[in-house]
Amino acid sequence: MNILLLNPPFLKKFSRPQRSPAVTKSGTLYFPMWLAYAAGVLEESGFEVDLIDAPADNYDLTYCIKRAKEFAPGLIVIDTSTPSIYHDIEVAGRLKAELPAAFIVLVGTHVSALPEETLDIDNRVDAVAQYEYDYTLVDLAKALSEKGDLKKVAGIIYRNKGRLIHNPRRPFIEKLDELPFVSQVYRKFLKVENYFNPNALYPMLTITTSRGCPFPCTFCVYPQTLMGRGFRLRSVENVVAELEYIAVHFPQVKAIFFEDDTLTVNKERCKALAELIIEKGIKISWTANSRVSLDYETMRIMKQAGCRSFCVGFESGSQQILDNMKKRIKIAQMESFMAHAKRAGILIHGCFMAGLPGETKETMQQTLNLAKRLNPDTVQFYPVMVYPGTEAYNWYKQKGLIKAADFSKWITPEGLHNTVISTEALSSAELVSFCDDARRKFYLRPGYICYKLKQLLIHPKEIRRTLKAARTFIKYLIKGSDIAGDKC
Repeated sequence: MNILLLNPPFLKKFSRPQRSPAVTKSGTLYFPMWLAYAAGVLEESGFEVDLIDAPADNYDLTYCIKRAKEFAPGLIVIDTSTPSIYHDIEVAGRLKAELPAAFIVLVGTHVSALPEETLDIDNRVDAVAQYEYDYTLVDLAKALSEKGDLKKVAGIIYRNKGRLIHNPRRPFIEKLDELPFVSQVYRKFLKVENYFNPNALYPMLTITTSRGCPFPCTFCVYPQTLMGRGFRLRSVENVVAELEYIAVHFPQVKAIFFEDDTLTVNKERCKALAELIIEKGIKISWTANSRVSLDYETMRIMKQAGCRSFCVGFESGSQQILDNMKKRIKIAQMESFMAHAKRAGILIHGCFMAGLPGETKETMQQTLNLAKRLNPDTVQFYPVMVYPGTEAYNWYKQKGLIKAADFSKWITPEGLHNTVISTEALSSAELVSFCDDARRKFYLRPGYICYKLKQLLIHPKEIRRTLKAARTFIKYLIKGSDIAGDKC
């Protein structure tokens, strides 16, 4: 049986696979990593697979339907997101009309959180897969191809004679080394130059060394709707073997982005990974998501192994706000972390939010003051984005602080992040105004401008990345906007 995996067309350069999907001001476009992992697992299981990333290649629905009809899939897997969900379901319906024999299953954080609501929108969608779906799709494909019983496919909610059947949840994958390299799937189906993350040198490639996150932050969507709170690891040998594969087969790639929720949970593993990269003589820049608990010695070794930068969620300058969101970090840790990073020569992209529970004008000012004091290489300020399935979404909804029931309002008509929440003390307009003002006050400081010019002179490799990100970002920085900022 042929299987089509589709990141469906929507708005041009709509970055659906990221934690906060949108068309971004910096031009960020994420790899469809989870869809690609599933494609690799399906291929290893003996199925013929096609993977289409329509936003990256600027394919419209007419092209996708034509390619689907030529491929004649028995199973169509469609990625979804909260702001695009109605359009995603419309795409599913159009494909079902053209290929009525195909079984259509939706995947992604939104449908994982709201399976019944999703299936109620259009009865042409056959099923949704919840949480981690790699092997769910394998079992579903086998059941369909063998005309087996769908009740035995753990991890799906599906239609049967007008009723929705909830199968048991599938356990999370523990042996991650058994998964194929996602970079092998990229090589077969994707053009890496389509993708961009301003935190990494361009062109870059995104992989992951782990799944899940052990920390209880209330707003983070992946641990709560896709990969779970358990922290599951690839062996460092398996990760480095993929880096060696990338070095051979992607000579144009300048950097790797490790898209783990938090690569740096285990410092000893970080050291082991870095030491093996050094031992194997792999020369490539890389970036990762980090918490502020990392020490200087670990950073020093990671820097030697090619670590160029970290994306770090500082979030707030108020300790009370941090505690309210269950961040489990202290402001003193942030200050030590930044000192260690600067000493090690690792660049930091700092993420700051406004509008968390307990937020006031005073706490937002504390956040801006903290950002200036920490002075990372780049920053982003954005009103918190809340998504179904998270503690944060439930809290704001119960308090009546979500102003839009229509999920398409999570982005503007142009596809940029939109602010749909207020707080008990602040309106959404006040949150957006603070973020616009904070970006200007951070980036337009004379000292910061001199720092960036000096950086480009000393490190010319940064020029291409910086200019590509700045091309669209500067106009928003200068004029301000009515939108929230890009996510990490």
